[in-house]
Amino acid sequence: MNKEFKSVAVLKSKPEKREELKNALLQLIDPTRNEAGCIYYILFEDKKSPGTFYMWEAFKDDKAFEFHTQTEHFKNFAGQMHEWMSEPIQLIELERISGG
Repeated sequence: MNKEFKSVAVLKSKPEKREELKNALLQLIDPTRNEAGCIYYILFEDKKSPGTFYMWEAFKDDKAFEFHTQTEHFKNFAGQMHEWMSEPIQLIELERISGG
């Protein structure tokens, strides 16, 4: 059985590009949630560090996540993200340990 793919993507904006990055991330949400393999895709911003965003995401398996990275909406974002971000995306893969 395939395990769900769960991660948090950390995205840090250039100081002057916070709104542009935020808007670009918001534009990813609906099309990503409509992907067959998406379980959840939720955007957060660090209250103490404006411009630091966290995308909490889960897909039914690794293949569904890989499919996501090949979609037109994600590729469009990835092709422009260097304009908005102060450093590369940090992708932290998660494994659930406790029940809930």
